[in-house]
Amino acid sequence: QVQLVESGGGLVQPGGSLRVSCAVSGRTLSGYAVAWFRQSPGKEREFVAGYSRVGGYTYYGDDVKGRFTISRDNGKSTVYLQMNSLKPEDTAVYSCAMGNRVITSSIRNQNAYDWWGQGTQVTVSS
Repeated sequence: QVQLVESGGGLVQPGGSLRVSCAVSGRTLSGYAVAWFRQSPGKEREFVAGYSRVGGYTYYGDDVKGRFTISRDNGKSTVYLQMNSLKPEDTAVYSCAMGNRVITSSIRNQNAYDWWGQGTQVTVSS
């Protein structure tokens, strides 16, 4: 059984930093695409960052490029999202997702992923 558990969310001031984690059990990260998505009230879920299934290439959403960094620790089966220069509009529930059939052109498509975590709330406010 595959489980993804996010942690590390919280309240941070604008301009601050936060790192959220996604611990995966039941599978190793090798051979799987893993991504972070976020959703705020009244908005559709959007792609934030992800690793491709083949080659481990990284991809970022336009709104976070240059501020957020995705990384992973294969030994711990954990994927991280380091968020810097946070803005109030980054406030959302951040969820990680994993899939073994995700092709590169679909990495930003939430429907391409098989397993999801429950999400962790990130609030950016003064």
